[in-house]
Amino acid sequence: MLDFLADPQIWASFLTLAVLEIILGIDNIIFIAIATEKLPEAQRAKARRTGLILALLLRLVFLAMISWIIGLTAPAFSLFGREVSWRDLILLGGGLFLLYKATVEIHAAIEEKEEGHAIKAASFAAIIGQIIILDLVFSLDSVITAVGMANQLWVMATAVIIAVLIMLLAAGPVSGFVNRHPTVKMLALSFLLLIGMTLLADGVGFHLPKGYIYAAIAFSILVEFLNQLAARRRRLLAVTGRPRQLPPPGPPKPLA
Repeated sequence: MLDFLADPQIWASFLTLAVLEIILGIDNIIFIAIATEKLPEAQRAKARRTGLILALLLRLVFLAMISWIIGLTAPAFSLFGREVSWRDLILLGGGLFLLYKATVEIHAAIEEKEEGHAIKAASFAAIIGQIIILDLVFSLDSVITAVGMANQLWVMATAVIIAVLIMLLAAGPVSGFVNRHPTVKMLALSFLLLIGMTLLADGVGFHLPKGYIYAAIAFSILVEFLNQLAARRRRLLAVTGRPRQLPPPGPPKPLA
């Protein structure tokens, strides 16, 4: 492995793959932030760590089974004149699950806000089960991307490990920020809907370049950032009061 460290192509593929894995990991962080909200406060950090560690383990296991992963992209059977692979079925299942989960969470958020219902607590095992389902889908997508960008197993594994470590550091602050701001949470749920539709489209053979998806997400985040700045300014004005208006000028004094 040390012989390859002086190769600039190895470093280029490693850095590119690490950045791409971090970007792909945004999906994981958003879903985990939404899923763990229904747990008691004391269990949320543990659930986030458990979910991301499982994501790392699944990615490493899939990397060790590269030949099997590549086999998943081969046609398994034909349906309505189109060849279908097991990867397509996994993406379809993951997309449907994301659409279902995001729709249910949006409905619950709106209904609970309007009717004043308390958020129903969920069991730790149920939340971890949901995270594992999405980890399988995202890990498969991540590993297929890694296989297409690097040839050495250690390069792919190192990039994946670094990406998941960064996700572990970011998961707490991102989850707290999402759950403290209702508009950000709704935006995150809309991202899950978008990602779910992307998985469905990919599963039926309509590949959408991920650059377009993440560009739309980045633009939405920018708009929400500006909204948060405007809301913060309004709150500051409400606390400190508006600037005092000067009294209107009186009539001119007569000349002496």
